[in-house]
Amino acid sequence: MALSAHDAFSATGGSRRRRGRRSRGALSEINVTPLVDVMLVLLIIFMVSAPMLTVGVPVELPKTEAGAMEDQPEPLTVSIRADGAIFIQEDAVPFSSMAPRLRAMVGDQAAKPIYVRADGQASYAVVAQVMAALSTSGFTTINLITDTGGPSSGGDQR
Repeated sequence: MALSAHDAFSATGGSRRRRGRRSRGALSEINVTPLVDVMLVLLIIFMVSAPMLTVGVPVELPKTEAGAMEDQPEPLTVSIRADGAIFIQEDAVPFSSMAPRLRAMVGDQAAKPIYVRADGQASYAVVAQVMAALSTSGFTTINLITDTGGPSSGGDQR
């Protein structure tokens, strides 16, 4: 009686293959396609919503060729709308209480920079009065904020 190689292994238990139903082990692969899809959707959402997160009173800033400033931590902002309304941060204040309120906010840090954002259509007189009031109140660093990309100041025009 001759045994084939297959029969020899099956007789001794060398072949552990089961016929019919196989037992499956745990699946150790991770499908990353849904993760990539979710990340791309979040990236698009954040890219669209980031420009909308600017804090402040909506004003139309005049354009100049001056470069952008480096960001300062939590600046104090005085905004002037086209109708002459004055805001500190986002709160409307009358002109008479603007300087005392700013002094109370900064305490003894008079060198803290103040940023003045004035609408391009705002009256020059109102902007000048606000800046003069800030200067006479002891603030030494007053910055006028503009938008970049405006007409040249007359420097090198070709």
